[in-house]
Amino acid sequence: MSRPVSFNIKQKPLVDDISMAEMPAGHQGEGFFATTLDSVIGLARKNSIWPLPFATSCCGIEFMATMGAHYDLARFGSERVGFSPRQCDLLMVMGTIAKKMGPVVKQVYLQMAEPRWVMAVGACASSGGVFDTYSVLQGIDQVVPVDVYVPGCPPRPEAILDGVIRLQDLIGREKLRRRNSDQYKALLESYGIQ
Repeated sequence: MSRPVSFNIKQKPLVDDISMAEMPAGHQGEGFFATTLDSVIGLARKNSIWPLPFATSCCGIEFMATMGAHYDLARFGSERVGFSPRQCDLLMVMGTIAKKMGPVVKQVYLQMAEPRWVMAVGACASSGGVFDTYSVLQGIDQVVPVDVYVPGCPPRPEAILDGVIRLQDLIGREKLRRRNSDQYKALLESYGIQ
């Protein structure tokens, strides 16, 4: 004898409109749409981020929950989590980074292809957290440039999702020529990156 299932008893009506990525600003007419190349590339990049998790502590466990079915990071175009820096464009540093690990984080960053972004997840990656000691790096922004900081000790999965959304906004607004600008080159040179 089968027992009744407590969910999906009432069928929900189908919704006609599907939530999709917003169309970039442009000109449209009968059978055509024209916009800038920056808008199209930004739309494609922000909805296809490939994260590389660099987890060393408890923030990594929260990231695992973020990847699970309940929070589902795949809804934001980040379902392909890679562990090869050459195939990823978002470095997510999660947890305590010892000073001996600083060069490793920088090497992983350098192996990533441009354009690349960095997210510091949690208090330890952002500022050293409660570990104000000689052996702990007081924020990964001392070795690589950081685009988004996610606060918390450890941050909840909702905070990590908020960080991804903020990064998507940043990526969508980024101009194609920004990476060739003198300001960007000066930023990388300040980190010793050619």
